[in-house]
Amino acid sequence: MNFFDAIKAGFVGYVDFHSRASRPEYWYWVLFGIIAGAVLGAIDVRLQVAFSLATLLPGLSLSVRRLHDIGRSGWWLLIAFAPLIGIVLLLIWACKRGEDGVNEYGPPRVRLVV
Repeated sequence: MNFFDAIKAGFVGYVDFHSRASRPEYWYWVLFGIIAGAVLGAIDVRLQVAFSLATLLPGLSLSVRRLHDIGRSGWWLLIAFAPLIGIVLLLIWACKRGEDGVNEYGPPRVRLVV
């Protein structure tokens, strides 16, 4: 999956909290958020806030799908509220290779973007 396909898949599947997301799909989305947020923040802070609000739900669903890819429940995302250790643990899990084959959240699938 390339950069633009990952961004498009993030917006298309913004309410899909049930399937799985690969590492490239997740990390391209993160890169998109950082770059777009920085550019919009340099132009106007209100644009950055609007962008952050517009990408909040797609980012949450993509994070849940990434956790599903490594065999964890999406509820593990709440560990981010634990000071320091939660963020570090989520970062380690996001870097982890997904499970091969079918897990309880379905098969790993290549997202076909229409």
